Amino acid sequence: MSEVEGKVRLYMSISLDGFITGPDDGPSHGLGVGGERLHAWLGDGGVDPASYRPADATDAEVFDEGMATGAVLTGRRTFEHAGGWAGDHHDGVPVFVLTRSIPDEPPPGHARYITDAESGVAQARAAAAGRDVMMHGASAAQACLVAGQLDEIELHVVPVLLGGGRRLFDGLPPGQVELELLRSLQGSGVLHLRYRVVGGGR
Repeated sequence: MSEVEGKVRLYMSISLDGFITGPDDGPSHGLGVGGERLHAWLGDGGVDPASYRPADATDAEVFDEGMATGAVLTGRRTFEHAGGWAGDHHDGVPVFVLTRSIPDEPPPGHARYITDAESGVAQARAAAAGRDVMMHGASAAQACLVAGQLDEIELHVVPVLLGGGRRLFDGLPPGQVELELLRSLQGSGVLHLRYRVVGGGR
């Protein structure tokens, strides 16, 4: 990775038992039953009505870092369950949607479909123009991790046990992936952990 390229960083809110949604997630209920609890840290402590930033200083710092990314790379399931973010995840940055097959209908807004993790990451890096690339979604994260294209993993760990739903790393092929803890930040009802992928990634 050259010095001018940003990092590809997975951002996911996750329960203590490893779930990123509650049970029965779908297009009309993207986070599943009880899954909204995972994103409560974005607003429980209050929100700036002009910017939607969390009132908690630490959570606001993490939020600002995410909003400073120059492109989004996501899985199709996450994209569709989020309603395609109405075509704009944040600030009009390009959104790359990893899918096994290209739908007949084009994606909304600033999004485009891709079918290969490695070339998709290359496109997202180029589009981000030196800024970091935000990644969402379990399948996309696993595909990029296996392809050696995921640089960092940022988990917003919420102190709750959901007991069911969709786990972030279910389905990974056998093999050990080493991670290095880069930082740990305590927010309002959430622990922000950032790891560098040491082995099994870039």
